[in-house]
Amino acid sequence: MAAVFKRRLSIVLAMVMAFLLVAPVAAQADPDEGDDKTLRNALESAAKGQATAIQKLKASKKRAVQLQATVKQAQSGAKAMEKQVNEIATRSYRLGRPGTMSMLLDSSSPDIFLERVERLDMMAQLDSQTLIRYRETLDKAEAAKAAIDKEVREQSKQVAALTKKKKEAELALASVGGGSVAGGFVSGNSPLAKPAPRNSDGSWPDEKCTIKDPTSSGCLTPRTLNAYKEAKSDGFTRYTVCWSQRNSGEHPKGRACDMSSNATTYKNSPATGGDRAYGDRLANYFVKNADRLGVMYVIWFRQIWFPGDGWRSYSGSGGASAEHTNHVHVSML
Repeated sequence: MAAVFKRRLSIVLAMVMAFLLVAPVAAQADPDEGDDKTLRNALESAAKGQATAIQKLKASKKRAVQLQATVKQAQSGAKAMEKQVNEIATRSYRLGRPGTMSMLLDSSSPDIFLERVERLDMMAQLDSQTLIRYRETLDKAEAAKAAIDKEVREQSKQVAALTKKKKEAELALASVGGGSVAGGFVSGNSPLAKPAPRNSDGSWPDEKCTIKDPTSSGCLTPRTLNAYKEAKSDGFTRYTVCWSQRNSGEHPKGRACDMSSNATTYKNSPATGGDRAYGDRLANYFVKNADRLGVMYVIWFRQIWFPGDGWRSYSGSGGASAEHTNHVHVSML
């Protein structure tokens, strides 16, 4: 029995070895990007802070423009009423309000007296309404001016926040030998993606990892799935893995995708030729549509893009995956 068992085991081992020798190497399911928890957290904080400051700055500027229009409209309305107001003031100064006795003495009959009283009362009401509208228009203009001053302070606050987050990003990247201004990837022919849903104030809604990831066994946020689908519909269909279990970063939160420059796998060498050109186009696609899709940052070919900082050098430690020379990494807000 022992001899039969050994013979069968030898046959099985031989079959396994033969399979390993002839079977093609499977595509790497998930590129090793060299998880550095401290760096990842710093990059997320810096990028998210920049995106938030930019959004609040844009919203404040939009409100300021609307307030400027309100001031202009109110001032124009007040100017249009100035002639009426001056007439009311002149008439009141010259004539005063006639008393009951003078109106009675001037009237040839009680009916004429009552008619005069009604006319004077109507004029007083009209004058009062005009003055009230004038006052309300002036108050509206002053309130809008005060609101503009508030928006100016808000804009200064967000500019300061943006500057701070830019500095944080530079320090985080400098800690791994990067951070200098880089040329980036630009293509004016990059298609426009359909915008993802926003809150009424222009901010991005908070989202959890609730939707099945079509590229893995995990889940994605609705915004990440939308970005993946938009990129795919615009021709970026090469090998991609979004959700994955990591020690840090956005992948385990369903807020990131690694999109290979190769059609079927993550190669262990930097992209060249058509693969490199594909990665360049893909990186630019996410940058151009960052505000539409809710992109937090993009990494490609030793460079990283931030919403308020543009492209910076990014020195990953390791092979092609760590340096992001074989795939484009996109993280979502």
